[in-house]
Amino acid sequence: MGNEFADQVVIVTGASRGIGKAAAIAFAQKGAKVIINYLGQDAKAKDTLNQIEAMGGKGWLFRVDLSQLDPVEKMINQIEQEIGPIHVLVNNAAAFNREPFLDISIEELDRVWNTNVRGMFYLSQLAARSMAARQKGSIVHVSSIGARLAVMNRSVYCASKGAMESLTRCMALDLAPYHIRVNAISPGVIRTDGLLDGMSDPSLATALEAYIPGGRLGEPEEVASAIVFL
Repeated sequence: MGNEFADQVVIVTGASRGIGKAAAIAFAQKGAKVIINYLGQDAKAKDTLNQIEAMGGKGWLFRVDLSQLDPVEKMINQIEQEIGPIHVLVNNAAAFNREPFLDISIEELDRVWNTNVRGMFYLSQLAARSMAARQKGSIVHVSSIGARLAVMNRSVYCASKGAMESLTRCMALDLAPYHIRVNAISPGVIRTDGLLDGMSDPSLATALEAYIPGGRLGEPEEVASAIVFL
């Protein structure tokens, strides 16, 4: 346990598993009050909280669909009223698509976009307004190498991450006068449920590892370390 983030409120979206879970635990290890946002993974989110509390950390569960704007606003208001002002926001939650471009419906486009871009935008805006009032804060977006590399059957996901990285640069400029730092991290092939769920053939993971120069997939904890640094 450390104290670099003692009593600071840190929101981590999509914190029930994978990179979000690792980031939530990493912040808690450094003394943060961690907001564990999640959707549809109650048992896994509870496990994140249990791990944080088992090491003496502080965490709160918020089951909120980020694609719905009213619940997002209510979450921010409740956090600030009951827990404290927001110091750090980690936008990790993401929706995926796994269909060929020709088969993607507008409804599917909206589903992914509303979480990965629209919801992320609105949550960031609400958090940044709080940070701006105190002239201090940090926002970290978890993007993907898919923002710059083509991935078959992931067109909407890749497009949403491209939008996220463009927004990161614009936010960084607009929020710099308020001493709010905005960064994005673009993980490669990381051993997460999101990655493995998309592999119908388990041998694909082995093939990926053989392709990677280091000979292995990245681990969520490694990405979490970079997020905490930023």
